[in-house]
Amino acid sequence: MRILVTGGAGFIGSHLCERLLVMGNEVICLDNFYSGSRANLAHLHDNSRFELIRHDVVEPILLEVDRIFHLACPASPVHYQYNPVKTTKTNVMGTINMLGLAKRVKARILLASTSEVYGDPEIHPQREDYWGHVNPIGVRSCYDEGKRVAECLMMDYHRQNQVDVRIVRIFNTYGPRMAVDDGRVVSNFCIAALRGRDLVVYGDGRQTRSFAYVDDLIDGLVRMMDCESTIGPVNLGNPNEFTMLELAALTIELARSSSRTQFQPPRPDDPGRRQPDISLARHHLGWEPKIALREGLSRTVEHFRQQLRLLSA
Repeated sequence: MRILVTGGAGFIGSHLCERLLVMGNEVICLDNFYSGSRANLAHLHDNSRFELIRHDVVEPILLEVDRIFHLACPASPVHYQYNPVKTTKTNVMGTINMLGLAKRVKARILLASTSEVYGDPEIHPQREDYWGHVNPIGVRSCYDEGKRVAECLMMDYHRQNQVDVRIVRIFNTYGPRMAVDDGRVVSNFCIAALRGRDLVVYGDGRQTRSFAYVDDLIDGLVRMMDCESTIGPVNLGNPNEFTMLELAALTIELARSSSRTQFQPPRPDDPGRRQPDISLARHHLGWEPKIALREGLSRTVEHFRQQLRLLSA
């Protein structure tokens, strides 16, 4: 197939491009390099079935493709809060443009949504039929509400124009190719531990997240795109829940670091608990994560160790 990946130069997008090429597809990667990196794709440039186009999804584009993985949008609070209006435009106008393209060429389209649509959840773990507890005017709302509107657009294009849609809600994902300045907790902890600096924990450190290794997530994305029924949003994440203190301790251990934890005040609108119910993914996709946090985090620490060596060379 000829497959379009928006945001394909990003952390998750680059792994997806790689997997789709291995499967024998032609891949067009679309990215404006706001948070993505050419280095993530350097090993693919000589592949005759790979094409990279520098383009912002906020602007329309005419292409002929069979399928669209719509991943374009910064996912780190550091990046999406830097230009919140642009983040909202990417989620809304970018999704409209990709849905318009899918409608025109009759392509199946998958939206990479997020667990952030659940906000600071009042039910635990989170199921897909939970509508969320989101602050629509907070500092994170450009991303949270942007993705909620994107999901709305996907379903309306499906109902009104019969566009073949898929929606996945991605929970915290980590692994090689995360940027040094990514700003999310795994990269922050890894970089601090490798540099021998304190690991900053916001609040009391008892807030939880569920961390999925990137290879597991890519498997889920591919399975969801191949699923032959539109089954609504599906959670993709690791159901094993860890506190920030547990993550900090494991990172320090794997990095063989002398770092300690440093506590700072909680950040606004930071969810207290986050854990996916993946029953739908298990039932419809035959999917669940295989890589444990210790194994995946060990690989990620080594990735950042190499990145820091390159930066200091």
